[in-house]
Amino acid sequence: MEKRRLGRSGLDVSVLTFGCGAVGGLMTRGEPRDQENAVAFALERGINHFDTAPDYGKGASEQNLGRVLAKLQPDAIVSTKVRLPAERPDTAAAIAASLEASLKRLGRGHVDVFQLHNVIGARADGLTMSVDEVLGDVVPALTRARAQGKTRFIGFTAIGETAALQRVIAAGSFDTAQVPYNALNPSPGAALPPGYPAQDYERILERAGEADVGTIGIRVLAGGALSGRTERNPLGLAAVEPIGSGASYAADAARARRFEPMVSEGHAAGLTEMAVRFAIACRGLCTTEIGLANIGELEAAVHAVEKGPLTAAALARLKELQASFVGEAR
Repeated sequence: MEKRRLGRSGLDVSVLTFGCGAVGGLMTRGEPRDQENAVAFALERGINHFDTAPDYGKGASEQNLGRVLAKLQPDAIVSTKVRLPAERPDTAAAIAASLEASLKRLGRGHVDVFQLHNVIGARADGLTMSVDEVLGDVVPALTRARAQGKTRFIGFTAIGETAALQRVIAAGSFDTAQVPYNALNPSPGAALPPGYPAQDYERILERAGEADVGTIGIRVLAGGALSGRTERNPLGLAAVEPIGSGASYAADAARARRFEPMVSEGHAAGLTEMAVRFAIACRGLCTTEIGLANIGELEAAVHAVEKGPLTAAALARLKELQASFVGEAR
């Protein structure tokens, strides 16, 4: 599988990342044998990055990933996260405690990337952290963990107010950023036309590239909505809130179905294949994270990558279809 450099970290990361989140559910609620088979298949096909978080299944994802990796003993890149609570009397202590608990569940002495998981805005508001908090309180604590050898690199999740996210990128403190990017909202990588019904991330992938921040694409399937279907796999979350796209999962799925000409005209074999191949076509993304409910979804994602990025003609056709959303309510 193709590998790309993860920004200034210098890590060579597979173009697909194995997502261990609760949206898909395999690593939080799946059977141990299915989890092991999926991770083994991923490794065989060249996937070397596994991303988890303590929030995923209240620690179940980290514990299950740690168990499988301990058995398979691969040379893998592992990333996890910390989400700080609304009440933050001691940010540094909370970050240190979260990392220690994650390492224990993972059965590792360190992780490769340790990432802030909170929403970021201009002002602090509950779980949303202000830029000043992130740079003034979180970065020193993450840097301390790196100095202690408990993480090799530090990152953040680029969810929140666009201007705030751009400021965090520009500060140059983080090695990586997880960026929402999909066919429903391509604004992290390209300019949106006026009136497009999505959050405008104002080409944040370009800003990340300029700062040599490694980028991890998230929500490339819009939580599953880019399949065009509204039914959920019982292993995953029963309801998924959109990030940066439409007002609801149902609205995203309805818009996704308007991409059907991409399939009927032969640009892709299906909507999810189209979504994956759209993401890997963006050179500003170092890797694209896929959430999974079963090994079949992983096999499909790997097959899509092996077919390669969407062609220039396919991307142009997709842009025409995206333009039909302009002026609609988000």
